Amino acid sequence: MHETAFKPLTVETLPARLGPIAAVAERVGGSPSAWKVREVGDGNLNLVFIVEGEKGAVVVKQALPYVRLVGESWPLPLKRSFFEYHALVRQEKRAPGLVPAIYHFDEGQALTVMEYLSPHIILRRALIQGWQLPRIAEDLGLFMARTLFRGSDLSMEARERKQDLALFADNVELCDITENLVFTDPYFAAEMNRHTPELDPLVKELRADRDLKVEAQKLKHLFAAKAETLVHGDLHTGSVMVTESDTRVIDPEFAFYGPISFDVGMLLANYWMAFFSQKGHEAQGSREEMRAYLLKVIEETWTVFREEFSRLWRTERTGMLYHRSLYEDQGDHLGAEQALNHVLHDIWTEMLGFAGVEIHRRILGLAHNADFEIIDDTGLRAACEAPALTFGRHIAVNRERITSFGELHALARMLDSENRR
Repeated sequence: MHETAFKPLTVETLPARLGPIAAVAERVGGSPSAWKVREVGDGNLNLVFIVEGEKGAVVVKQALPYVRLVGESWPLPLKRSFFEYHALVRQEKRAPGLVPAIYHFDEGQALTVMEYLSPHIILRRALIQGWQLPRIAEDLGLFMARTLFRGSDLSMEARERKQDLALFADNVELCDITENLVFTDPYFAAEMNRHTPELDPLVKELRADRDLKVEAQKLKHLFAAKAETLVHGDLHTGSVMVTESDTRVIDPEFAFYGPISFDVGMLLANYWMAFFSQKGHEAQGSREEMRAYLLKVIEETWTVFREEFSRLWRTERTGMLYHRSLYEDQGDHLGAEQALNHVLHDIWTEMLGFAGVEIHRRILGLAHNADFEIIDDTGLRAACEAPALTFGRHIAVNRERITSFGELHALARMLDSENRR
């Protein structure tokens, strides 16, 4: 593109500005003046357009120099689009077919042209509507295992991994958002926090909970200091697009080098929130089957992740960590399995902590989940959110003593049923 100064796209200006780009024109087809352009971005940060022509369609995503949810009073660097682009490239290499294809990237204009996923819808919307999708546990379990293992010192050549760590280390501002909005702001009366008024007594209790606040800060310490692998950084049910037969992960602009457990905890937390929200979506009938489905998806996602991570450990452990020369090359396969069990145990306990604080920030912080937010009756909404908050507190504080999904499912069902009486 010829522009040097950043210019936000509009529905009116997009065809003229993107028409000269061959990668776009070839896929959309026809005259740019005849393109159908509509803005569809409903996220917190960016502009998103669908561009359709006589040959096909593409999605155009452009970063803005501020947080769209808040406005120009909260500036953000345009370079976040650079990190999203590089994360998508790496994810496609490490987990082929599970992210959208990239057709064009313009760093100066902070825009990416990518595959138009149709008839996909956002996973969160599908779950709110009661869809029981058959592939998401397998697809997202594989996505996490493959991207997280293959982006770590368990797999990568050390120099390449360190160079990559240095590249993503500059994604400071988006890490700062997570560090504050997830781990700190929910636990005091931060300016941008908001919550359902009927939760006031419980919120007061949580913000006075010393054990909870200590755990939240221990988890923040892990997030900031444990640079194990390239994580998506914002992996929730709003960052996944689905059909009955296809799953794609989108929006990795929060990508950085962090704990393997972080993405896993974020995703499972959003499934648990979907579970606790079901009472608010029963106007059209019982959601008991959906509750069972969501708990099954949570356990199956972890099982697929654990099994694929273990397979990669045994077949692709070519990095500097837990080197095969110490184990398999000496005939000590049991030693390699013992080390794997230690790694998986750490991922499990950290995952539970990250899931707990993610539940809290989505109910008490700035950016809330539609699972709860679309419940108009605030009393009913609070009746869904309160057990989720209690569940989140329990798994964050007691994560070292929780050993199975049987425990977690029993607790979730007990808390949910108590609030349905």
